Amino acid sequence: MQSTLLTRIMALLSFAILVGFVGILLGYVPRWDLAIIIAVTVGLAGWDIWHVAMGHKEDKH
Repeated sequence: MQSTLLTRIMALLSFAILVGFVGILLGYVPRWDLAIIIAVTVGLAGWDIWHVAMGHKEDKH
């Protein structure tokens, strides 16, 4: 997978939108169990962006 500047920008934009959406969701529904699920979701998405979209690891799918 070729890691271009546009790919990185789109990955960061989509991650920012995800974080904004779940942040608003957590703001309106302040539950601790939802916060745990959101933290896991954002963590996994961040891990995927760091390894695949930023080119630190080859996509072997």
